[in-house]
Amino acid sequence: MIKVLIADDSALMRRTLKNILETDAEMEVVAAARDGNDVVEKAREHRPDVITMDVNMPGQDGITALQYIVDEKICPVIMVSSLTQEGAVTTFEALELGAFDFIGKPGGTVSSDMNSVAGELINKIKLAASLKQNGKAAERLYRSRNKPEAKLKASPTGKTVKAVAMGISTGGPKVIYEVLPLLPPDLNAALFLVQHMPANFTPTYVRRLNESCRLEVVEAQAGMKVEPGILYVGSGGRHLNLVKNSGGDVLIRLSSKPDHLFIPSVSVMMDSVLKVYGSRTVGVIMTGMGNDGADSMVSIRKAGGMTIAESEESAIVFGMPGETIKRGGAEIVAPIWDIAREIVKAVNR
Repeated sequence: MIKVLIADDSALMRRTLKNILETDAEMEVVAAARDGNDVVEKAREHRPDVITMDVNMPGQDGITALQYIVDEKICPVIMVSSLTQEGAVTTFEALELGAFDFIGKPGGTVSSDMNSVAGELINKIKLAASLKQNGKAAERLYRSRNKPEAKLKASPTGKTVKAVAMGISTGGPKVIYEVLPLLPPDLNAALFLVQHMPANFTPTYVRRLNESCRLEVVEAQAGMKVEPGILYVGSGGRHLNLVKNSGGDVLIRLSSKPDHLFIPSVSVMMDSVLKVYGSRTVGVIMTGMGNDGADSMVSIRKAGGMTIAESEESAIVFGMPGETIKRGGAEIVAPIWDIAREIVKAVNR
């Protein structure tokens, strides 16, 4: 049984979450907490496998409580957040402090529509509970984020511009800072990133990345001209595609099709990048659940491009990189702390 502790200041939300979780035979809600102080005390008492925690609670809030739980390495925490700009800022703070992942309340702070995200919540709790089996990944989750010191340099320009297509999901908002800030601003490549997240979280995510990176980081917008040294981040709710116009310029195109479990999809983005850049494509897959991007990595490798997958020793969730490796789509397998170096080597090759 997976022991879960629920923390929310709303009695209705506590009851709703308990009812959702206990529809799964593997789940047991061992306690419920009404505020930050309460959840820390009950976490110490019950030693749950996973905690679901509301971001906004009276008294000691969810962020403060999270820091105690992370510092004491009690268990993974999934933040339950309102889908607002304020909710996005607080959620990213939580993820960078060591929360495992988050679920957005589809109907606001007290949501009557939590059943619409029930499956996602249960899957994420099971993934979080399994983290105990991967000690190194768990350690990376709990570790505070530090600014990278060893910044890489690009080789002299003049070579043909390449494209770096990156996909990441669960665990990504924390560990991506071990990759992107290391990349040099004059890298002779255009970069594209898909991180699975809700649409109204993307602007906050992009702003925080841009503040930490030497590369310019922008949210991909329809009609943007693609240029080297810029990282284009896919918008939540729209696929990131590329097209080449009659003048030879590469432009961003956004779409809601094809239907996919994730929008934006890593696969859709990678396939589009490969179509434009061919063998000049560098594919990168990092932590995340499922197999989004795995087959596209195979296609990139077969077309003569370079492919890099995060290794199991560092991946918080080994789903996406694991599937890529299993299908033969990874030429290079490396821990997250070596990914930036491998990207620079692939671009300079």
